[in-house]
Amino acid sequence: MKAKNLSERDKKHLWHPLTQHKLHSSMLAITKAKEALLYDEDGKEYIDGIASWYTCMYGHCNDYIIEKAYKQMQTLDQVVFSGFTHEPAVLLSEALIKILPENQEKLFLSDNGSTSTEIGIKMALQYHFNQGNKRPVMLAFEDGFHGDTFGSMSVSSLSVYNGPFEDFFIEVERIPVPTKQNIDVLISDLQTRLKKSDIAGFIYEPLVQGAAAMKMHDADGLNKILTVLKQHNVITIADEVMTGFGKTGKNFASDYLSVKPDVICMSKALTAGLVPMAITSCTQKVYDAFYSDDIAKGLFHGHTYTANPIACTAAIAGIELLQTDVMQKNIKRIIASHQKFNAEIKDHSKVASTRQCGIIFALDLAIKMERYGNLRDKLFKHFMDNGVFLRPLGNTIYILAPYVISEAQLQKIYSTIKSALEIV
Repeated sequence: MKAKNLSERDKKHLWHPLTQHKLHSSMLAITKAKEALLYDEDGKEYIDGIASWYTCMYGHCNDYIIEKAYKQMQTLDQVVFSGFTHEPAVLLSEALIKILPENQEKLFLSDNGSTSTEIGIKMALQYHFNQGNKRPVMLAFEDGFHGDTFGSMSVSSLSVYNGPFEDFFIEVERIPVPTKQNIDVLISDLQTRLKKSDIAGFIYEPLVQGAAAMKMHDADGLNKILTVLKQHNVITIADEVMTGFGKTGKNFASDYLSVKPDVICMSKALTAGLVPMAITSCTQKVYDAFYSDDIAKGLFHGHTYTANPIACTAAIAGIELLQTDVMQKNIKRIIASHQKFNAEIKDHSKVASTRQCGIIFALDLAIKMERYGNLRDKLFKHFMDNGVFLRPLGNTIYILAPYVISEAQLQKIYSTIKSALEIV
């Protein structure tokens, strides 16, 4: 007999990400979304407090983006990007270069955040290989997360995701994120380590480590690390998949740094949550290492949907919206609201610490919790029962809402977090 609702029908064939189905067998069916709201099949609404994994920053089903994408669908839907080009890709390159850090010159398009970092890692390794230098080691921060493909898993260090595959990884060494307390020792150790000249690249999430529960570090320490690495010709790769497109208060987290990366990885909000796409940008210096009469020195990486015209059009529309006065005022409003909420909550007896970078706000509960465990599930249920979609990362509760969220919706998120403190 055919199951009556989507949640039941889902169970028959679908395998969901980050899910142990024996413990969590039922999925909530979402039937529509608009601006900062999600609606389930029973008609209940939820405030999307994390912009559906940091993608729909201009709101769900944004009319401006949909109109642009619909128009493009009627002209050119898909074409191979190897040997061909098209106007949406060219227009996107021109629009994106204008808002990227000024040292970025070339764009390599792919299809998701993990592949954008995978390509960045390949760029770093092959940059040295093409010049006849053996540099097989990648450098990364402790607690970093860069995706689920093999290269990106290798440079990530969250074993809950990577455990079964670690024997197959590329060679990676890790350093702690910089703090005022450790920076001098960190730099000294790094300078000693770099004498071996075998490190190809350094990949990092600038200022905010997302999957590490929004762990934050300051620009000054990161600038010092990048300065030393560049002195030793290590390719620096900024993973801005989560931080890019306004979330830190500037277009990119790298805009807070005086030392700019050689490579930048982008996805998520790039296409405003409408369709998948990713971009890995790089400097002319990196590109030139692949520019050769020798065909084997090219970057032989490709995806069927690379530079999909509809995705490129959505990305252009998103960039246009990001630069409007309305969106910039919204970003400033959310930042100010978070600051007021922080003043109210930071001294609560059940709050261990708080932190904020742009519209990203996080608080740590003064209690030990498993990343995926019963208490975390209890918190998640509390939020959903109250019509707020937040995904705690262990004992960390964070907010990363769409720029179009209303002040009333923000206040409901805050009040629901306050009530959650009473159940832990």
